[in-house]
Amino acid sequence: MRLGFALFAGAAPEILRASAREAEGLGYSSFWVNHPGATDGLAALALAAGETRRIELGIGVIPLHTRGPDSIVQGVHANGLPLDRLLLGVGSPNPGALTRVREGVAALRSKLAARLVVAALGPQMCRVAGEVADAVLFNWLTPEHARRSAEWVRAGAAAAGRQPPRLFAYVRVALGAAASDRLREEGVRYAAIPAYAAHFARMGVKPVETAIAASSAGALAAALANWQGAVDEIVLRAITGTDTIDENLALLRAIPRPAPGTPR
Repeated sequence: MRLGFALFAGAAPEILRASAREAEGLGYSSFWVNHPGATDGLAALALAAGETRRIELGIGVIPLHTRGPDSIVQGVHANGLPLDRLLLGVGSPNPGALTRVREGVAALRSKLAARLVVAALGPQMCRVAGEVADAVLFNWLTPEHARRSAEWVRAGAAAAGRQPPRLFAYVRVALGAAASDRLREEGVRYAAIPAYAAHFARMGVKPVETAIAASSAGALAAALANWQGAVDEIVLRAITGTDTIDENLALLRAIPRPAPGTPR
């Protein structure tokens, strides 16, 4: 199972640069940032691009109801992002989410030679992602629900007569007591968002039950084992106690990765 690593796009530039370098050096498959509000995820991702040469670069995700395809294309080019490594994530809330995503992906595909990733929570968006996307990004879900969501994606792909897209899952991971406290706080914030509240209710779990809060590297390994076979790649979204370079590098190094030469 492949592993990616993700940071908040608003993290200090030195943290983004150092973490991207370390992730590539340690053999992670991808490095991601989000696109939160006034923070431009494309600009943050450009910092990682400048420090790396091989690792895939993902943004998860740009909301199409606030930034249209033309603006996204301009941002990708303005920041000099390498299209061959780019995983360009988009999504949309309701109302009109399904149509907006279909049309947005079609517009982006006509203008940009990058792999397009669709964020999907519910069964309908999972099926749409299967129909149109190169990859799908799940978020805040259990391994069991990831397997169920994967079936919805595959059904959408089959209905469209195409191969299923790659499956990524954002999994928040915290190491230590302070980081675990911040993880629980973030879960509370997401639970207040209607789409995520419905998502947690559909799964019948609390937000923290979809994440990994570990006291040791050994506990991290045991929790990650539950994800084996659920998706193609887990993107480990870092939650640290005080957002320092050292904390993020320590988390990167604590996460068990395939041994050199192991098929990924």
